[in-house]
Amino acid sequence: MVEANTSRRSFLKWSAVATAAGTVLPACTAHTPTRSEGSKEGLPAPTADRTVWSACLVNCGSRCPLRMQVKDGTIVQVLPDNTGDDGLFTRQIRACVRGRSMRQRIYSPDRIKTPLIRVEGTKRGAGKWRKASWDEALDLVVEKLRYTYDKYGPEAVYRNYGSGVWNAHVANSGGWNRLFNLLGGRLTYYGNYSYAQIATITRYFYGSEDEQVSNSFEDAALHSDLLVLWGNNPQETRMSGGGLVYTSLWAKIKGKCKIIVVDPRYSDSAAVLADEWVAPRPGTDSALIAGMIHVMLQENLQDQAFLDKYCIGFDEDHMPEGAPKHASYRSYIEGKGPDGVEKTPEWAARITGVPADQIRAFARQVANAKACNISQGWGPQRHANGEHQALAIYLLACVTGNVGIPGGGTGGREGYYWPITEWFDDGENPVKTSISCFGWTDAIDHGPEMTATKDGVRGADRLKTGIKFLLNYGSNMPGSQHADINRTRKILQDESKCEFILAVDNQMTRTTELADVVLPDTTQSERWDLIPSEYTGDMAYLILTQKVIEPLYESRPAFEIVREIAKRMGLEQEFSEGRDLEATVRRMHAKTVAEHPQFPDFDQMLKQGVYRYSNPEGTTVALKEFREDPEANPLDTPSGKIEIYSQQLADMAKTWEFPNPLRGDQILPIPAYQATWEGAEEAKTNREYPLQCIGHHYKQRTHSTYGNLSWLNEAHPQSVWINTLDAQDRGIKDGSEVLIYNPRGKVQIPAKVTARIAPGVISLPQGAWTKFDEHGVDHGGAVNVLTSQHPTPISKGNGQHTTLVQVKKAR
Repeated sequence: MVEANTSRRSFLKWSAVATAAGTVLPACTAHTPTRSEGSKEGLPAPTADRTVWSACLVNCGSRCPLRMQVKDGTIVQVLPDNTGDDGLFTRQIRACVRGRSMRQRIYSPDRIKTPLIRVEGTKRGAGKWRKASWDEALDLVVEKLRYTYDKYGPEAVYRNYGSGVWNAHVANSGGWNRLFNLLGGRLTYYGNYSYAQIATITRYFYGSEDEQVSNSFEDAALHSDLLVLWGNNPQETRMSGGGLVYTSLWAKIKGKCKIIVVDPRYSDSAAVLADEWVAPRPGTDSALIAGMIHVMLQENLQDQAFLDKYCIGFDEDHMPEGAPKHASYRSYIEGKGPDGVEKTPEWAARITGVPADQIRAFARQVANAKACNISQGWGPQRHANGEHQALAIYLLACVTGNVGIPGGGTGGREGYYWPITEWFDDGENPVKTSISCFGWTDAIDHGPEMTATKDGVRGADRLKTGIKFLLNYGSNMPGSQHADINRTRKILQDESKCEFILAVDNQMTRTTELADVVLPDTTQSERWDLIPSEYTGDMAYLILTQKVIEPLYESRPAFEIVREIAKRMGLEQEFSEGRDLEATVRRMHAKTVAEHPQFPDFDQMLKQGVYRYSNPEGTTVALKEFREDPEANPLDTPSGKIEIYSQQLADMAKTWEFPNPLRGDQILPIPAYQATWEGAEEAKTNREYPLQCIGHHYKQRTHSTYGNLSWLNEAHPQSVWINTLDAQDRGIKDGSEVLIYNPRGKVQIPAKVTARIAPGVISLPQGAWTKFDEHGVDHGGAVNVLTSQHPTPISKGNGQHTTLVQVKKAR
């Protein structure tokens, strides 16, 4: 019989090793060399006729220019950026292994070659298609659109969240949003799968309508003596010369700051950057922080002057009027709150698995640093208690007085300079109702039952109808990224619920397989567009991507597809104003140049491909003005200050409805620790499913994009990370085929047995494409076969890192 929990003696033995991880655990590099992209034999590519600028634009948090070498109308080689230099703000923007594999994606056997219509009478997902002409397919789409608007109204039309065409100026919306708005609107979503929890909860703490960024890595290198990467893994999630893999490594090499990584997994960022590794159990970060703040209060290490001047709710002397007695965060720490439990390091150690002495040492390092940038990634907030986890990390920056100073930070993700270029105009949506990005399967299944206080519906008290027309454009949510894939497929296969599903993509993904009509989009190298940078630090840039080759097969750019639909519906002039895609791109860039004359004009961009520009203030120091003068620059909170105790959250807790408040479905007014459904504490007593399963981002793909490419799968094969102690208890060796399972599904995949992950935790890299066998077992390694559709309490977002499973050796 497999023991449900690792013994305390075994865990302490492991934690002693893990504490010294900087010296004893194997390191790894952030980049893997790629093979030649010439012939199959690895010989140089044929001499090219011309070299044309394109880009990799998928949602990795960067964007990379690519130089496509073309011969006889075929891309024969992909080259990286060769402009720029070694300067921090003028650096080369070199693509990683994914972007360098773009040629294989363009010529993939999974390319959708022609419009497809599901064979009548067959089940969605059965793979039964018939080829159709563009006229027939577009006529059917127009028919279903008109029917849906006429019978159900605009709330029944929904474009699903997706990131396969993320952040391109035109391709990002593809024109679909503009078309739907012209037709009367559509049901929209708020939040996203990356950071729904922190984006929603920040308004109640810092008053921002999005996450509150911290200082930039560049600022940390120049001014910090401690950088804490809390659930933040830039070396794997921001892989490119333009992205944060560069700036974080620059901070390590050029800066004088010590770097501590907090993560249940010894990530590549821990291996490459960290001087110390702290490994809490998933979902226990707020307990770890409570134990740290207990140490600070005992030793008088908190910045009380900052807390008194800039915050409300930390102690009883600074509470909003009408708040209950002993409801402050300090009362919670000292055990004077409702639970009566003092949050000592020993208390925190029992929950988090981090030894009490390490908690004390960590607390003293953070508190005694002259300037500490606590930079949280999006992993901690992607849990069942994710909103309060995010707030707790914010709070730690406040307790140590690091907000608004050079070298400090807010506790948010590393800061950056956002691009200033012109975006495609989608127009205004007449429908004001929206749902959480994670709530779309519920809106299909039981839309009219969804309400504001139970399901987070915004702009209305409840939904009028369920989703009847679903568009998946550049989205693999239903087939890979959404939780509980088996449940999702079952909902989508019920045609009485969602009556029509349209997929527009360039690869035959697991999502397109679930559609009624599939339309072949082009890849980026077969269309014009403008691609801005995203999370790239204090350097921003713009890439002009040209139509390198003619669209392959019968594919068309999404903009032109939508333009043709608009024409059929009598809206072509309103939609395109008579412009094709290239003319639209030219017009958008002309607007940017008119507002920012320093930008090169379109003809110059054709030659140079990429234009760099940097933060005029040098480096990002978040909330600098607020720190300098909080009266003149108040936050957009009711008090104008940082609200450690939120009266808004306290009021919401009285009116919102939750299915199971005793298992984490609750709203708290302070960043307290919450034990949750399928969390760390439940894992201790659950003998059937004792392991916490998380899903880290992986070099092989960006979410699910590139997940079908053989080169990348060969270089970075899918496997599940499992601790050596857990593997030993189960008779599992490195490379063994294992079965991971819970009531929602089963996955069979090789095991990576390693000390680089905390005991009791496994990690299955997210984004893999499913490969179900006849017994319903997935051999592709998709973590969302196992994850839960249970939303988080406040943002109604995807707490998909909160999952309990069992692992056994496959027979």
